[in-house]
Amino acid sequence: MTTPGDDLDDDALAAEWEASLGGDGEGEDGEDGEDQDDLAAEWEAMMGDDGDGTGTDDPTTSRESTRVLNQDEIDSLLGFDEEHDDDAQKSGIQAILSSALVSYERLPMLEVVFDRLVRLMSTSLRNFTSDNVEVSLDNIASIRFGDYLNSIPLPAMLSVFKAEEWDNYGLITVDSSLIYSIVDVLLGGRRGTAAMRIEGRPYTTIERSLVERMVHVMLADLSAAFEPLSPVTFRFDRLETNPRFATISRPSNAAIVTRLRIDMEDRGGRLELLLPYATLEPVRELLLQMFMGEKFGRDSIWETHLAEELWLTEVDLEAVVDTQIMRLSDVFDLKVGSRIMLSATPNSDIQLNCGDIPMYTGRMGRRGTQIAIQIGDRVPKLPKGQI
Repeated sequence: MTTPGDDLDDDALAAEWEASLGGDGEGEDGEDGEDQDDLAAEWEAMMGDDGDGTGTDDPTTSRESTRVLNQDEIDSLLGFDEEHDDDAQKSGIQAILSSALVSYERLPMLEVVFDRLVRLMSTSLRNFTSDNVEVSLDNIASIRFGDYLNSIPLPAMLSVFKAEEWDNYGLITVDSSLIYSIVDVLLGGRRGTAAMRIEGRPYTTIERSLVERMVHVMLADLSAAFEPLSPVTFRFDRLETNPRFATISRPSNAAIVTRLRIDMEDRGGRLELLLPYATLEPVRELLLQMFMGEKFGRDSIWETHLAEELWLTEVDLEAVVDTQIMRLSDVFDLKVGSRIMLSATPNSDIQLNCGDIPMYTGRMGRRGTQIAIQIGDRVPKLPKGQI
């Protein structure tokens, strides 16, 4: 018997362990007793060498070796730190995910096209609204299409358009401030008063019609901006107010977003133009140019020199009098003095070959002491598969 304050003795623990196994440590054949002794030894090792019931592996020691991150450290690790949201540089997992996107700076001509679009829109929107309109380019960025749809501030109007020659689509997003400003200007609102906004209601037919007219004006300017680079026609397809119905690409696909600011004195708003990389793929080679008309390493002087030198190249012409098909055994039987009978006559046509390609046909004759051939006809060229 042990008092509650005393520590359990190792021998007593071993005895209790043996009793629980149903034996006294000695089997009839001696083998069971040895196995039970081994189990008792393992039990003693688990309870500790000093017999005080405390082992060497203290659970508090393992707890001290691990450290729990707080929410700020987790956000910093994942790259969602709110303090650095406005910075252009990204960190953590966000930087890894964003590295897969192709930067628009790799398409230098695209910035030239959008700069031309800004100047064209400034003129066309002034004629459209009969007001002083200033169009400015905020920024050009690469983004995944799914992330862009989730970042659209609602309410907004999304115009889907198609590039006819490129056989793909693009997206124009008009925010609510610009929608109400356009409606106010076109319907004769007084200057100096901000456009009245009524949030939480669907857009009326008149508002949709006026915004659609403005989108048509912008698409015409966008076609004119791409004209020097590649002729393309942008056709208005449909107008949506729900981003889910304006899906024109897979969510993981990369796209280029151009954000424009339109100011009409004290009124205005933002307009965003989205072009997926798949839409720009047909003119990717042109957008890679550093300046308009870049040749990508082509040297016209060298091309002209090479063409001139080709005309001076010497080639061999072979006159084929006759052709015969013989067995290999007959060829090996040929000896010095053997005769090969040709089926050609003095009036037969002679074929002139350049390599394996027949070029001309003519008649064989003599000019002075040399054998000559007078060219009669040119052999028509056969398709590549029939040569």
